[in-house]
Amino acid sequence: MVDSIALLAGAQLSAYDICRPIAPPSAADPAFDLPMAYRVLARIRQAREHRGERMVGRKVGFTNRNIWPEYGVDSPIWAPVYDTTLVEAAADPSDFSLRRTRAPRIEPEIAFGLRSDLGAEMREPARILEAVEWVAPAFEIVDCLYPDWKFRVQDTVAQQGLHAALILGNRVALPRTATAHWSACLRDCRAVLSCNGAVAARGVGANALGHPALALAFVADVLAGQPQFEPLAAGEIVTTGTLTAALPISAGEIWRFELDGLELLPLSVRFV
Repeated sequence: MVDSIALLAGAQLSAYDICRPIAPPSAADPAFDLPMAYRVLARIRQAREHRGERMVGRKVGFTNRNIWPEYGVDSPIWAPVYDTTLVEAAADPSDFSLRRTRAPRIEPEIAFGLRSDLGAEMREPARILEAVEWVAPAFEIVDCLYPDWKFRVQDTVAQQGLHAALILGNRVALPRTATAHWSACLRDCRAVLSCNGAVAARGVGANALGHPALALAFVADVLAGQPQFEPLAAGEIVTTGTLTAALPISAGEIWRFELDGLELLPLSVRFV
């Protein structure tokens, strides 16, 4: 009997490895749905870990409902972040190569580092933040191998959440005694994304599901129904979704992410 999930996982991972276009699974099978897509994702993770890669956290995608009509999606998703896709920004700006991307876009995000495990049914941002050890600005580089960036939401899960890289900026500790203050600041902070010195997009912290901490709650709730994956655990990095539109990027550009209202340093990246 043909294992269709294994075949889909193999095809998606092969396309990812050589940066080759591939058709969305739902185009060939209209019955392909989110549960099937997460089964594909689990197989891909298994294969990547078998070859030596290690999952270090999760990306949450489509938390910004403002961009749902552009992509034709109607729910957030999550996917792994690996030690091979995580980049710690070491300079201002840091250089990042686009060589292994096909149609990359940039997303300015707020990332969290977990100090403790996080379970389901959490609804209060300040309570959720008690599980957070640090906060950092981040760029997620997303890349789509589906032609013209056309897909259904389940197709993006099968393509590993479109995750190409997570570029992490300066980390700032979040004390348990300051969660109420940070909760308000994270919701109300104002994001400015610029390219080569010109403002390209603006956003607010609340664009991520109403509050960036609620992106953590979303993942925890979804994982409660996915026994093939572990719950969110201490030590994981979670990036919570773009605060602006996801914009195309090209080599030679310098992009900068500033957050007004948060005690975080700006993050700048030069694409080469």
